[in-house]
Amino acid sequence: MTGSQFADAQIAGSRTRPELSETEQHTAYLLSLGDDALVYAQRLGSWIAHAPQIEEDMALGNVGLDLLGQARSLLTRAGEVEGEGRDEDALAMLRDEREFRNVHLVEQPRGDFGQEMARMLWFSAYQHELWSRLTDSADETLAGIAQKAIKEVDYHRDHATQWVLRLGDGTEESHARMQAGLVAVHPYVAELGEDYPAARWAADAGIGVLPSTLADAVNAYVGEVLERATLSMPDEPRWHARGGRDGIHSESMGYLLAEMQHIARSHPGATW
Repeated sequence: MTGSQFADAQIAGSRTRPELSETEQHTAYLLSLGDDALVYAQRLGSWIAHAPQIEEDMALGNVGLDLLGQARSLLTRAGEVEGEGRDEDALAMLRDEREFRNVHLVEQPRGDFGQEMARMLWFSAYQHELWSRLTDSADETLAGIAQKAIKEVDYHRDHATQWVLRLGDGTEESHARMQAGLVAVHPYVAELGEDYPAARWAADAGIGVLPSTLADAVNAYVGEVLERATLSMPDEPRWHARGGRDGIHSESMGYLLAEMQHIARSHPGATW
């Protein structure tokens, strides 16, 4: 069995599980949003002392802290809805890889700076549309998180936009590397717009939104930025990532969690 066939079998298997209760669906939806933010915050932290200039070390660190704040609020709310006594720390540090519900885009290892700006552009454009819609969520706590997050994500999107414009419409070298960055992340983009069971339930309940309803606005924003930057939208990839919402992740996710969770798992119950 090939790797892609194994992934298809795992995804198909996950779709035959017993139907989840409303509480489980609500929790799963909150976890999917929180895990996206948590995992990308971890990835952005790896840029500290590796960005092209010290100001960018600080900027990427601040974006990561914004996302970490979103993750803390979302995981706390997920624990409240779940009702099993798990707080943000337990959900972040004591779940195994198959329990995480983030998309593949955010878990990929750090590439070059152009690739990171391509990833941030897509993800922040997606989050901008997401949080804009969730300010009216029937879950009042989630609506409050969205009202704060939209202000932060507006900066994230603008930061990525300015860099994509600067690199795309810069030198021949910067243009080529920015275009290569877009190509590198493109197989992971479509998953942002794929609907999944918890999102369908949340949309029907007035709590969440269907990712597919955000795709047109996200694609339009990114397309307009690329046109201004004299860049081209990459061709449709022969393969695209899927399964992250079902807990099926790439090899890099295990290494990310090992690094992120090491201290908490080595010293369970420790406080500082």
